[in-house]
Amino acid sequence: MAKYVKILFRGRLYIKDVGAFEFDKGKILIPKVKDKLHLSVMSEVNRQVLRLQTEMA
Repeated sequence: MAKYVKILFRGRLYIKDVGAFEFDKGKILIPKVKDKLHLSVMSEVNRQVLRLQTEMA
């Protein structure tokens, strides 16, 4: 999922059993539903995107 977010500029994705997320410029944006699960998923995906970007640099 992090690779998908990293290579696409802007979009929306849906994670089964979690919900929808929007991303822009390689980062998941703060979700409309701000519960613990959504915020945790957002943080984890953004961490993995940053890791992938660091590895590519």
